[in-house]
Amino acid sequence: MSDVEKSSSDDPDGPPADQSLLPPASSESSGSPVPSWAPAPPPAPPGPPVDNSFWHRLAAGVVVLAVIAAATGAGLGWSLARSISSHTPTAQVTQPSTQSESPLQPAVPGTGGSLNAQAIAAKVDPAIVDINTVVGSGQAAGTGMIISSDGQILTNNHVVDGSTSIQVTIAGRSQRYSAHVVGAARSSDIAVIKVDGVSGLPTVSFASSSSVNVGDPIVALGNALGQGGTPDVSQGTVTALDQTITASEGGGKSEQLSGMIQSDATIYPGDSGGPLVNASGQVIGMITAGNVQGFRSSASNVNYAIASDTLLSVANQIRSGQASAGIIYGQVGYIGVNVETIDANSAAQLGLNVSSGALVRSVVSGSPAAAAGITRNSVITSVGGATVTGTDSLGTAIRAHKPGERVSVTWVNQSGTHSGTVTLGGVNP
Repeated sequence: MSDVEKSSSDDPDGPPADQSLLPPASSESSGSPVPSWAPAPPPAPPGPPVDNSFWHRLAAGVVVLAVIAAATGAGLGWSLARSISSHTPTAQVTQPSTQSESPLQPAVPGTGGSLNAQAIAAKVDPAIVDINTVVGSGQAAGTGMIISSDGQILTNNHVVDGSTSIQVTIAGRSQRYSAHVVGAARSSDIAVIKVDGVSGLPTVSFASSSSVNVGDPIVALGNALGQGGTPDVSQGTVTALDQTITASEGGGKSEQLSGMIQSDATIYPGDSGGPLVNASGQVIGMITAGNVQGFRSSASNVNYAIASDTLLSVANQIRSGQASAGIIYGQVGYIGVNVETIDANSAAQLGLNVSSGALVRSVVSGSPAAAAGITRNSVITSVGGATVTGTDSLGTAIRAHKPGERVSVTWVNQSGTHSGTVTLGGVNP
């Protein structure tokens, strides 16, 4: 089991501690050398840039682990593609009425044999989509798999987490489609999104992950580096089963993904949400995490996929609209701040008379927080009457309310204590 630590972003104030508070902006590459084992990356994308922070930001679901020693530029670690939040939402948000859906079922596993990567790609490609999101002031990219002919798409939660807009490109169709989140299970990093107004779409076929063995040949497909177009194809083998990764933001907050399939296919940022398929072209997992050397490496040939049996169980629960403390339906509230936990000693150094709270490192222009007058180096101490002692309790307090709801906020800065009312914005969970 490997420990993971969330790395810092290009923002000198550090990344947001909770993606529901501030959708992270995209990061530019710092130019760290690509490890010697990494193949040449695909050509640079002509369209919206992939969020390269994707690989080291645990996106409220899971995925590229950044090296624990990344701050010193050394070491080898698991790179996660999502940001982590250790709390469980206290209220579900905007649960839509859903029509009865036929549960997804695995097909009879293929008989194996030799693997033809190009033949598999030709079979699976039509059911793979590119996902592009607006996240804060930046953009990010990922991959999805079509699971219903009317536009339901399976992807990682971290691919859409914190986004204010989701655009999907479907193979063979010239236009981009807007999509919305049906539901997301943050702890398992699985989300189902929906494109409206489409029909007759091809879908992926699943095989039970219980049929997978170490040494099985596999193919990984995805939107490598967010370049769009025909999915990138990488061939490899299953190298381990039932793997567990521990992802940590520090401060005692951590989260695990278990039952993962490990393979040696080469993956890139943007591949998250793409399929890991067997020799028969059946999905046995969803690409989720990679192991990288250095802080900004772009490729990984030690990677992890969420097993198909887990995917099917969670996706069917989301599609049924079944109430669950682990699933969020629709958007969650956000106020638009980048925060970190602060104690009395640190607050005193900033000239603030407060024992604890969430220190505001930056405020999104035009956000609810900005409209209320909350500024950088303020400390938020309560939201909606709930005491805020740090980033976790701030996220919990905000997620107890729906987007559009008006809630009271109290904060402290060098001029004293202030109170105001904000109208919560909405982002995808």
